Amino acid sequence: MTAAAAAAPLRRGGSRPLAGTGTLLRLALRRDRLLIPAWVLALGLAVASTGSAFETLYATAAERAGLAASMNANSSLRALYGPVFSDSVGGLVAWRMAGLGAVLAAVMSLLIVVRHTREEEETGRQELLSAAVVGRRAPLTAALLAALIADAGLAVLIAAGLAGSGRPAAGSLALGLAVGATGLLFAGLAAIAAQLTESARMAKGLTGAVLGLAFALRAAGDAADATATSLPTWLSPVGWAQNLRPYAGERWWVLLLFPAATALAVSAAYALTARRDLGMSFLPARPGPARAPASLSGPFGLAWRLQRATLFGWTAGFVFAGGIFGGIAKGAADMVGGNERTRAIFERMGGQQGLTDAFLATMTGLLGMVAAIYAAGSVLRLRGEETGNRAEPVLAGAVGRLRWAGSHLAIAYLGTAVIMTAGGLALAVGYGSTVHDVTGQLGPVLGAALAQVPAVWTLTGLAVLVFGLLPRAAGAVWALIGGVLAIGWIGPALKFPQWAMDLSPFSHLPKLPGPTATAAPFGWLLALSALLAAAGLTAFRRRDIG
Repeated sequence: MTAAAAAAPLRRGGSRPLAGTGTLLRLALRRDRLLIPAWVLALGLAVASTGSAFETLYATAAERAGLAASMNANSSLRALYGPVFSDSVGGLVAWRMAGLGAVLAAVMSLLIVVRHTREEEETGRQELLSAAVVGRRAPLTAALLAALIADAGLAVLIAAGLAGSGRPAAGSLALGLAVGATGLLFAGLAAIAAQLTESARMAKGLTGAVLGLAFALRAAGDAADATATSLPTWLSPVGWAQNLRPYAGERWWVLLLFPAATALAVSAAYALTARRDLGMSFLPARPGPARAPASLSGPFGLAWRLQRATLFGWTAGFVFAGGIFGGIAKGAADMVGGNERTRAIFERMGGQQGLTDAFLATMTGLLGMVAAIYAAGSVLRLRGEETGNRAEPVLAGAVGRLRWAGSHLAIAYLGTAVIMTAGGLALAVGYGSTVHDVTGQLGPVLGAALAQVPAVWTLTGLAVLVFGLLPRAAGAVWALIGGVLAIGWIGPALKFPQWAMDLSPFSHLPKLPGPTATAAPFGWLLALSALLAAAGLTAFRRRDIG
């Protein structure tokens, strides 16, 4: 459905604030007819299938009790996954998936809301639709309703899937509601960000920063207290999702926090949208100088200007995360003691070396997988420039396609190395400070962080291939990145088959620091990255722009 086709019925909608909401909602659902089902099915089925995996891995009550005890005794693991409130199969599912599911639902919701609010204004489509009879609140309402439908579908799928596999109905419903309600809350926060910022990219980044802060608060609170009752945990919506305690004597009153916070966020978003003009924002960009600097005389300078704020933000985030993970690394060895089951989980995630090195390897791998999100976003900035009709004026001059694309790809590839260096340095300093050996840990830990770069570049090359060959399916890159994150985050704990683990380029890297590394896996990944990028650029050169 095109914007022009959608405008016809809107002319009959009247001048009420919500006029045209139904038509805009149908348009949003039609545009997201692949995106929303993909997110809901992938996440819902992943949560529902986790129970059977735990039944296979921990078949007896004694094994599950041992796992729960070892997890709760380890502050480092609590920071990553949260405490275990019940050693039943359902309780282990809630422990493993409540926080992760809440975070992924939040990402899904913020993408939906920003896509149908700020992105519509940025591309000019909303101005065309608003020329018809569309109420001032209709676009925001339609976007929030689309997010509500997605989150409700996710909650129902999780609850039905878990209950259908034999888990208690009350706990299944609680887990589904916890994940869905978290997603809906971040839909409201994304709606606020869409009013404050001038671009969809900034709105996503601002909401993502709030989500990162929520995860960090939850991690800090759970690391400090095994009962998840510390103040930082209660300041985080992700902590609320865990504290609903599915399958462990559900705390239904915790659910009240979600609609209260969501109502406040949505009310603030409506108040803001009523006080600004279409296309404007409350945090506008500062006017530039009267004369452009010499750095903007070429495509690389323009790409740097467009992407530098994002790179600075990611770098700061990696420094923060690396410092936190480094500070808790020493506890990985101190708290596990002789528990072989916990040691086995660490070794599957970080290698067979010493436990502390395995934990550091796990953290550098996690930083690498998150860095892939930055790299994919930098590559897809090309598609945003293309669909926003900003690429054509540049390419109409003396700038060739490959030169223009290469300028943005340079930021993607080099930026990955920058943020991994920053994260590795912070991780090394954080861990070295706790063991009073910063100098000795700097080289090995930084090397382990930089060892993740070839895997990130492989996914970057894959994003370039999709952009060049299948530009209309560029959004599928996020599904690919999400799949890699899922493999790395839950695959080792649930003992995914080797063929599934091998789908992630990170699985082919040596687990550093620790064992001796060979050049072969790095060389193969770099060659594959170059091949994918070359194929994508070749396809881009031959296709139409727009």
